[in-house]
Amino acid sequence: MTDDAQPAPASLRDLLLGRLPQSGLAADAQELLRDLLPDAQARSDGRGHPLFLRSISAAGWRGIGPATTLELRPEPGLTVIAGRNGSGKSSFAEAAEMALTGDNFRWQGRTQIWKQGWRNLHDHTDPQVAVELSYGDGSQPVTVRRSWTGTGVDDSRTVVEGVAAELHEIVGSEELSLYRPFLPYSELGAMINGPLTGLHDALSQILGLELLGDIDKQARVLAKTLTDTVGAATELTGIVARELSELDDPRAAEAVALLGGRRPDLDRVRALLKDHTVADDSALARLRRLAGLEAPARQTISAAVTRLRTAAAEAEDARYSSAEDARRLIGLLENALDHRRRHPDSADCPVCGGANRLDRAWAQGAREQVERLQAEAAAAQAARRELDAAVRDVHDLVQPVPPWLQADETSLAALWRDWAACRAVGEPRELADRAERAEAVLGDACLQLREDSAQRLSEQDGRWQTAAGRLNEWLRRAEAAEQAQPRIRQIKALRAWLRKTTDELRDERLKPIADQSQMVWKLLCERSSVALGSISLAGAANQRKVVLDVSVDAMEAPAFGVMSQGELHSLALSLFIPRATHQGSPFKFLVIDDPVQSMDPEKVDGLARVLDIYAQHRQVVVFTHDTRLEEAIRRLGIKATVKRVSRQTDSVVEVVPVSDPVSQALDEARAIALDENLPQKVADRVLPAMCRVALEAAYLDAARSTLRKAGHGQRAIAEMIAKAGPLTGLAALALSVEPATVLDAVAGDHGPWAKDLIRQCNAASHQAGTPVGDRKELVRRTERLAKAVQAR
Repeated sequence: MTDDAQPAPASLRDLLLGRLPQSGLAADAQELLRDLLPDAQARSDGRGHPLFLRSISAAGWRGIGPATTLELRPEPGLTVIAGRNGSGKSSFAEAAEMALTGDNFRWQGRTQIWKQGWRNLHDHTDPQVAVELSYGDGSQPVTVRRSWTGTGVDDSRTVVEGVAAELHEIVGSEELSLYRPFLPYSELGAMINGPLTGLHDALSQILGLELLGDIDKQARVLAKTLTDTVGAATELTGIVARELSELDDPRAAEAVALLGGRRPDLDRVRALLKDHTVADDSALARLRRLAGLEAPARQTISAAVTRLRTAAAEAEDARYSSAEDARRLIGLLENALDHRRRHPDSADCPVCGGANRLDRAWAQGAREQVERLQAEAAAAQAARRELDAAVRDVHDLVQPVPPWLQADETSLAALWRDWAACRAVGEPRELADRAERAEAVLGDACLQLREDSAQRLSEQDGRWQTAAGRLNEWLRRAEAAEQAQPRIRQIKALRAWLRKTTDELRDERLKPIADQSQMVWKLLCERSSVALGSISLAGAANQRKVVLDVSVDAMEAPAFGVMSQGELHSLALSLFIPRATHQGSPFKFLVIDDPVQSMDPEKVDGLARVLDIYAQHRQVVVFTHDTRLEEAIRRLGIKATVKRVSRQTDSVVEVVPVSDPVSQALDEARAIALDENLPQKVADRVLPAMCRVALEAAYLDAARSTLRKAGHGQRAIAEMIAKAGPLTGLAALALSVEPATVLDAVAGDHGPWAKDLIRQCNAASHQAGTPVGDRKELVRRTERLAKAVQAR
């Protein structure tokens, strides 16, 4: 789909203002909406030009040891990065994601132990990852480089090279959140788990409707504030009425009558208070403040101090200082265990060179020690966290000196300063002792001063003046409630209109994205009985979700309950691609890691078509270990650049361009044949196997072609090839003969030399060290037969 297929959404602020005259809202409600609307702001998308990937580099990162760079063409097109599991290909995808986002999705929601494998085991230089970005306007490319000097994956720093700018100026965090162009295999499953709350939020943001939610939230908060104002006035009415009824005073009796009606008469209450205003001179004001002084909550502080002492004792017992040593030892032991798993045939220690040091007994003991150390480290960390929380709890209870107390009561202010000084104490035991002593002195002093002030206030201020003060307070609350009532009605009407407008705009703006998702699904699952219909957003707060209209054989069904794993992954792709390719995204590239897993052959063909469609206008980079995607791309005639990643000893990773499997295998065999420094014994063992790989690749394509011409579907072809076995089985399928007669058929097509060649490759592959004779001649004959098979 082209970017032009997704019209840019109009300014939501202007759209709302344009709809207001026909909204039916009262003038006050319309004015309220104008007040809630923010000033017009333009969304930033970096430097305003599309971003392409020029290269991805890594060193000492995941499966990549010495520095390696994956070069890419910074323009629309499809690039397939192929390689076996463990070759390091996914390390490139994760390096790009880490360089730009500072995180990897595979670690999100995981415990710390999942992040311990980020550093390459073979390379001890400072790790780093980098992406070189190219702007669509042809301006100077920039490189975003993230490097580490510490042991933790979070101990990194990022620099931008090639332009004087910070990372957020090149790639904004908002754009990364909205249009995240990375889809690792781990996210394929995560996208479709649960109620899709995260996807709901992402789509809502892309639709540009977050402003409506913000306005509704502000209106809801304002309505609650006003409702609380009305509720507080109503509650105070009953309290003040009871207090007044206890006075033997005609003015109090009149006030009780005025407050007792369905709607209190505020004007008459004002008249009653007019001639009885409370004489609020400075002395009375001071006494009132002191009489209402609130001391620190003794019981709460006592509980917090007790918790602090207990936490300090437990932290000391746990010896937190040993936790880091335990974690380091855990990492060392796990690296050693990992080394033993990868080298099961050798128990020698790679560090000290000791023989049979890493045997099975050592491994069992090491695993037990790791479990014990993990428990000790976890206990120490938990004790430290509890201690930190207890310290914060006490600090939070310590409040600064009330400003007015400095002038009203200097002696008490001095005691309060001693109490406030506890916030500066960090040592837990000292904090507990000082807080307990300071609160005891301050609390007693506050209690005494409050009682004295209340008594003096009662003596100086008549009971009516006190009652009149309370009545005056009630009047202020009642006036505020009277003003709040119409505002509450306005907000209720405004929120109803906002909900209706949100539903209309959401459906309107979601449709292009939903249409794309359905298109992708149809291509991926062309022969599936499961149909994907409309996609909509529903719910609010914790109940928000993406609603998928799914049916099986035209019958409505729950989405996740009827889909196979391959269909679930296809669904995730159908939801990811339209979001990542939205016209508002500054990223004109997609990085997708291992999307082929769990897909049957028909879905792999569909995936190839989907990638081809988006590669017309996007740079699509796909990492895969599954050769079926390459085969589908070749068979369907899709234009693509294929590169292969291989991982050698000591995590040396190489990236080479690939034209086709046959040529690749022949090139590798030719390099072995021409290597004069290669011992003959090694060539005898390796070269026939490499020639056999070239022949198998040629006969594999021929077999698929033969079976397709015979009318077999992709699933049946895959099953028949899997059952056929290696070279002779593939040749039998390609020639439509029985395996027992296949060599005679080969000789009939190409001559006896071809039959002898296949026998030689098979025999040498199964009998290591069988002499191959003339190396160059073996490769020439292999190329001759492979090209002849391809030309059939």
